[in-house]
Amino acid sequence: MQAVRSILVVLDPDHAHSRALTRAKLIAGVTGARLHLLMCDKKQDHGALLSLLASQLHDDGYDNVSHEQTWHETLHESIVDVQQQEGCELVIKEHRPDNPLKKALLTPSDWKLLRQCPCAVLMVKSERPWTGGVVLAAVDVGNHDEAHRLLHASIIDHGYAIAGLAKGNLHVISAHPSPMLSAADPVYQNKDSIEQHYRDACSAFQAEFDISDERLHIAEGPADVLIPYTEKTCDAVVTVIGTVARTGISGALIGNTAEVVLDSLVGDVLVLKSEEAMAHLMELARG
Repeated sequence: MQAVRSILVVLDPDHAHSRALTRAKLIAGVTGARLHLLMCDKKQDHGALLSLLASQLHDDGYDNVSHEQTWHETLHESIVDVQQQEGCELVIKEHRPDNPLKKALLTPSDWKLLRQCPCAVLMVKSERPWTGGVVLAAVDVGNHDEAHRLLHASIIDHGYAIAGLAKGNLHVISAHPSPMLSAADPVYQNKDSIEQHYRDACSAFQAEFDISDERLHIAEGPADVLIPYTEKTCDAVVTVIGTVARTGISGALIGNTAEVVLDSLVGDVLVLKSEEAMAHLMELARG
């Protein structure tokens, strides 16, 4: 989080009070990051409001603030276009769930943003302060490939950084699969062997990242069920989740766990991507 030098704050034309701006001020207050305020609207001019917000931020001690209003085809494309132009390492946007019928028929705009944005995205869902709260990091310790290892390190680093600036505690959730007789690897055919495999992996993970037993949560089942359950159990204020995308796939680049849990989680959600995914998305954005 300390590496974030420029934050893109997406403001909602229909909601004057911005939860996204509140989170941006908290992070920028610690990191000294530049704030770029963005209003995506093709109908109404918001220049006066943007100027007022920038002036208020300056009065509050945020010296490096810029703003703009734009629209390019769709909301998520507008955001990604500005993120690329401004070189922002973090996008902060308030998330408001689509109604179920609309979501069944159309891919939600925020899902598209998560899939296509080449940098980290913080989806703000709650007005609850982060101060003193639990930060939940979701990892898959059973995956040992290099891409997952680097992503796990990024997730934990961001989790510790948020816990540090919020003066809170970091907890970690890792879900493991149920036994499958059809699995090619015998380890995944037996409940005890699966659990032992994950416990062994977790021991190494705990040693590497300094995660105590009481802050580690391992459970059997689908991640998109266990992550919201653990968030509620820990009363977490923000959940950090990652995705490893495969290059060459321009469609559903993000693992759908992040998309599915977005509406299930109560608190804020920080979505990180692997270096491979970010490089590929940057190519797509520039193309």
